[in-house]
Amino acid sequence: MASLPISDSNFTLGQAPLFGDPAISADRTFHAYVHIPFCRVRCGYCDFNTYTATELRGSSQAGLASVLQREIAFAKTELETQGFAPLRPATSVFFGGGTPTQLPASDLATILRDLRTTFGFASDAEITTEANPDNVDIEYLSALQKAGFTRVSFGMQSAVAEVLATLERSHQPANVPAALAAAKKVGLQNSVDLIYGAPGETLQQWRTSLEAAIEMQPDHISAYSLIVEPGTKLARQIARGELPEPDEDLQADKYELADELLSAAGYQWYEVSNWSRSVETRSVHNLAYWRSQDWWGFGPGAHSHIGETRWWNAKHPATYQKALSASDLDQTLVNSPAVGSERIDSKTRWIEKLLLEARIADGLSIADVKVANSEANRVISQLIADKLIDAALALRGRIVLTLQGRLLADYVVRELLG
Repeated sequence: MASLPISDSNFTLGQAPLFGDPAISADRTFHAYVHIPFCRVRCGYCDFNTYTATELRGSSQAGLASVLQREIAFAKTELETQGFAPLRPATSVFFGGGTPTQLPASDLATILRDLRTTFGFASDAEITTEANPDNVDIEYLSALQKAGFTRVSFGMQSAVAEVLATLERSHQPANVPAALAAAKKVGLQNSVDLIYGAPGETLQQWRTSLEAAIEMQPDHISAYSLIVEPGTKLARQIARGELPEPDEDLQADKYELADELLSAAGYQWYEVSNWSRSVETRSVHNLAYWRSQDWWGFGPGAHSHIGETRWWNAKHPATYQKALSASDLDQTLVNSPAVGSERIDSKTRWIEKLLLEARIADGLSIADVKVANSEANRVISQLIADKLIDAALALRGRIVLTLQGRLLADYVVRELLG
């Protein structure tokens, strides 16, 4: 496999990333991600870039919207300066975190309004926010819908109190169906996120969570395998023997159970960890990442991908805010909040295309695999024999993972790349 792109070791805070040739983006859609890095409490398994009120060190939740507005203005200037004008309308916007609903609905509406004014939105743009079921109600969700949001994704994780306690999730299980019902009532598409594999979680407890999610009849369900990330409280608890390590075989059993129950309930898998009721309720924003489209990530620690370049912002809200403060020399200018970047050459783009598109139900072209691997025919024949890719679809020129292939997706990709 190819090495990762080379990072620019000389990149410094305040330096604007260089996107490269605008022609690279000619056939790509444009998307916006907005990172809201605030949580009421920090969950033990989480390594996301998020902060509680005591960790903000001079920045504030109340001031984030105005700082994000400055980055939106900066993005417009840089894109136009580097030849990406006219600006493409956003096909999707996703507010993630952290917990975006820690902010008032009016703040999210303000940020969304600025994005719409700056870039414009496609006529069918998908506008999503993640939400904690404990801190939204019908009034909050109605305000989002009126502001232009079309979709909300609730962090459910589990329907079992003991599992939530292990994960240190603070929400009440009963609040999830109430929040989902409110979202439906105001006309928002909806999704719930589940996590399987918490230490000590049984197969029956996972079944309980799946059945509870299905009973609510959301438009979309995500089911993610718990990853024990280094440096988290959960990793330390496991290292000390206070909690058992997740069992890989049991994790596979849980994935198979998820696919069985969700398929029986009418949900279709479209990406290894995501199921939807129909093509229309798939997450457009999620698929933009798997299809290597362009996106600008706004907010502390957010990552972006435009043209030939990826870059990432300063992680702490205080550092991010300082970078976007007006320049001492010209109060109309702001600096970039980026702290690092990497250029993606054509070979790496091709390899990443295979790596990412192999995970989605639309699959990838066998012709593309042959470009990257001279042994493609032999490898594909073996993957069919091993029942890791769909034989009938392979005969029609597409690589699509079987259920067993989804469990071994990383192995399949390594074989395809050679």
